[in-house]
Amino acid sequence: MKAAVFLDRDGVINQVSVRNGVPHPPGNVDACELLPGVGQACQMLQTAGYLLIVVTNQPDVVRGRQSRRAVEAINAWVRRTLPVQDVLTCYHDDADCCACRKPKPGLLLQAADRLAVDLHRSVMIGDRWSDIEAGRAAGCASILIEREYSCRERCQPDQIAADLLEAAHIILSGGAPYEDPGRSASQDICGWRR
Repeated sequence: MKAAVFLDRDGVINQVSVRNGVPHPPGNVDACELLPGVGQACQMLQTAGYLLIVVTNQPDVVRGRQSRRAVEAINAWVRRTLPVQDVLTCYHDDADCCACRKPKPGLLLQAADRLAVDLHRSVMIGDRWSDIEAGRAAGCASILIEREYSCRERCQPDQIAADLLEAAHIILSGGAPYEDPGRSASQDICGWRR
């Protein structure tokens, strides 16, 4: 089984616009812009043998703010631009009570089943608390790319990074885990004490 790095899309791979403290995805492909260092980070992780899998919540479709076609076009842009194996998308909102909307681990579990991923050797990288909790629920290590909207107090990441490039360096170096004084070391995941 293979190790994977699961990546949230908006705010990790591509720019978002933040309005009233809430991040919003690009409205179409023309508005897509990779964040600095993303291409290099993905290349480094792929070269090291990790599968790269994007897992993204896109509730604006069911909310009527964005079309599914636009989301799929952006996902296709991600596939063309970066060496990712797959992009899995949840189109539901909280009220739908689905198994795939992060913080639930459904998208990660689907990808693991489809691509023979060893979740305990894998890492989830996201910019929101729900990404981190989805990774933890799936049994992955986690790295939070901390932003003003991350809600850091609602999650327990194994690491914190400024961006995807720093997160890639953490993964590849097996660097010391982020020390959260509220947690004690327990199991060893991805070479880190958690």
